[in-house]
Amino acid sequence: MSDENGTQDTAGSPSGPRPEPLRFFGTTWVSHDNGYALRRIGVAVGSLAAGVASCLVLRFAYQGLQLADTGSFVTVLVVAMFAICSALAFRHTWEAFGKRPDPDRQASLRGLLAIGFVGSLAAYFFRSLTEAPGEKLHREEYETAREEYEKRSTRRTGNPSKKRRRK
Repeated sequence: MSDENGTQDTAGSPSGPRPEPLRFFGTTWVSHDNGYALRRIGVAVGSLAAGVASCLVLRFAYQGLQLADTGSFVTVLVVAMFAICSALAFRHTWEAFGKRPDPDRQASLRGLLAIGFVGSLAAYFFRSLTEAPGEKLHREEYETAREEYEKRSTRRTGNPSKKRRRK
């Protein structure tokens, strides 16, 4: 069995870099096969539906604050918190599609991203309209790895033990 380059290792399995699977897409993003378009449509519809449902839940929470008569300061504070956290989560999620996020920063932003989940869902929806979320980053990394592999494998031609020595 060989990969698209036709290379194999000695055990018969494909050699060289393998594409990293994406959530909901697996490795279909490489050649856009096996239902890639349907998966993108499903991800777009799913993230939009989840975003709308989340907004309805937030509306119920807002109505609960109104019924509790907590006062305008608390209401404004909660609405501002969700709006700001959603905007920051959108930006962070959108940037994560283009470059790998720092794990330490990701851990420190976990709470903010949880509060701003509507922003993350919106970013996922908008990105899935053009490509699989994270596809551009993974494709760049995969192409770079393939080019490096090709450079390494083409340099080594022939059996080095049969190489003629200069005297």
